[in-house]
Amino acid sequence: QLQVVESGGGLVQPGGSLRLSCAASTATLSGYPIGWFRQAPGKEREGVSCVNSNSRIINYADSVKGRFNISRDDAKNTVYLQMNSLKPEDTAVYFCAATQYYCKAALRPDDYFTWGQGTQVTVSS
Repeated sequence: QLQVVESGGGLVQPGGSLRLSCAASTATLSGYPIGWFRQAPGKEREGVSCVNSNSRIINYADSVKGRFNISRDDAKNTVYLQMNSLKPEDTAVYFCAATQYYCKAALRPDDYFTWGQGTQVTVSS
């Protein structure tokens, strides 16, 4: 069974950077598109970015375009989310998950499965 674990969150000042990691447990990620999502208190889970299995399809939410970058390293069985120019509104628990479909621009949580536990990102002075 595929399992994923998120890491790399923390407290940063506005304008700072963090790199989140999504690592697979037991099974390989190479055959699955992977998405990053986030959920702030009292809000719905929203899509941030996704990358397909061969990295040829990548999508970003409009709110993070130009600031975040998704990548995958199959040798390390890990997908990364590099977050730059962070804003307070980026504060949320960030999750990664796999999908059996493809990396859709819509970034719908219902399309994904095998969610990790999430990692907290807080952007504040």
